[in-house]
Amino acid sequence: MSWNPTQNPECPEAGGLDSIETLIIPRARDLGGFEVRRALPAPKRQMVGPFIFFDQMGPAEFLTGGGIDVRPHPHTGLATVTYLYKGEFHHRDSTGADQMVYPGEVNWMIAGQGVTHSERTSEEMRRKPGSLFGIQTWVALPDEAEDVDAAFEHHGKAALPFLEDGGVSTRLILGHAWGAKAPVKTFTETFYADVALAPGASLPLPDDHEDRGVYIVEGAVEIAGERFEAGRMMVFRPGDRISLKAGEQGARLMALGGETLNGPRYVSWNFVASSPERIEEAKRAWAEGDFAHGRFALPPGDTAEFIPLPDALR
Repeated sequence: MSWNPTQNPECPEAGGLDSIETLIIPRARDLGGFEVRRALPAPKRQMVGPFIFFDQMGPAEFLTGGGIDVRPHPHTGLATVTYLYKGEFHHRDSTGADQMVYPGEVNWMIAGQGVTHSERTSEEMRRKPGSLFGIQTWVALPDEAEDVDAAFEHHGKAALPFLEDGGVSTRLILGHAWGAKAPVKTFTETFYADVALAPGASLPLPDDHEDRGVYIVEGAVEIAGERFEAGRMMVFRPGDRISLKAGEQGARLMALGGETLNGPRYVSWNFVASSPERIEEAKRAWAEGDFAHGRFALPPGDTAEFIPLPDALR
């Protein structure tokens, strides 16, 4: 997915809740039978901790032969996280990674100074009707990691900590929270978790992270007596003790946050950087299209096409 300023979410007032610093309502965009809801970046909140991009993909249903074809495209200055509830993705990137990702697993791609990747529905899955539902995020890298070499990690469901208590089921995707630690290598203090709440169950958010937020995927939650439905992201004030209670249908949410970076980030198309000069360098390198000797290479096994730099950015 790519950042597009026309998809900026709304940030209405959060009512009378002092604990909510920012309430974000994503705008939905139809990509041709496939809906995306973008929560970050938002006008009043560029990041939650290091998370700078947050997309809900679907839910979508595909007829036989249908699916997703995100052609090879570049990234810099970030790490991508793909996490699915339904369906599958075939991920290829310029590090040589060639990986299927299924629900409950994590794909973690560190772009650093430059990476190219594609995401497609596999030929096997196209032979029958299919579905896709998940979250894709970008984590901005700190200054000292912007120029690291590109890298890729994949971890299956069994490798991710899974916690169950009092009607709350939590799979920790990144970082540390609730006494558990995920195996993914991160560059700053962070946490990212898939949480399912039974009807009436309560979840205390970890209080040892600087920034904390939740995105409601399904159902609804109550905070201090106020109800929030699916498709809402709430970012909480630092230091407050926060507990969420699921509504009568239960809830599923993503909890996220961590250490804030030492300054804002510049975002243009698929590039994130600490300075506009770095953005321009990345644009020039991709526009040159020297995939044999330049900064970017195409993913092995997926070199027949790519997404060009948009004309508006040239």
